[in-house]
Amino acid sequence: MALVTGGARGLGAAIAEALAAAGYQVVLGDRDLSLAQATATRLGGHAVALDVASEAAIETALDTIEATHGLPWLLVNNAAIMKAQKVLDIDIDTFDAVMAVNLRGNFLCTQRFARRLRARDQAGRIVNIGSLAGQNGGTATGAHYAASKGAVHTLTKVFARDLAPHGITVNAIAPGPLDLPSVAETIGADAAARIASGLPTGHLGDPATIARMVVELARADAGSITGATIDINCGLYLR
Repeated sequence: MALVTGGARGLGAAIAEALAAAGYQVVLGDRDLSLAQATATRLGGHAVALDVASEAAIETALDTIEATHGLPWLLVNNAAIMKAQKVLDIDIDTFDAVMAVNLRGNFLCTQRFARRLRARDQAGRIVNIGSLAGQNGGTATGAHYAASKGAVHTLTKVFARDLAPHGITVNAIAPGPLDLPSVAETIGADAAARIASGLPTGHLGDPATIARMVVELARADAGSITGATIDINCGLYLR
């Protein structure tokens, strides 16, 4: 079983679809429960209300999932807020909102899920959706988004080190610009087209590629891969 946060739409839905095709029972956690339910119905999965910025909501969602379906094998931390703002234009409320979901939510979901795995002496997999912005400061996204994703990459390493003895792997994927409606809505269609034309591949990234990597990292025989941040950015950032 897999829990995908922010799974109602966009990249989260693409990840959920790939996991369902690979045979996982998928639970979509999202603040928009009605849309999550519609996506889950299409995939033959389940939906749960989940605001990752709320500690209580995370515990309630995990309680509900465990009582109804059992404890998942895989957690995909996908929920995020992306804002395209110049650094001097970011107000503190927006900064805090982005950090609450992207960073605090990632930490809390990972911590609370891992605690449950350890309490039951179960192995598991955690995959964080980071970002190229967290490595290079972003090309069109705001400083708050870039900083939150850079911190997610660091949390990935810390959790990976501490959880490895318990059979729990923690990895991150750092996508570059993706061909998603949400990206065009955030940065503008013209900006998205300009970015695509400037990529070495000449096109934006395919969400399905990210989803397939999640499936690979979730494999039971992928236990030697942990603490990694895997770049999928159309050649935009090479290291």
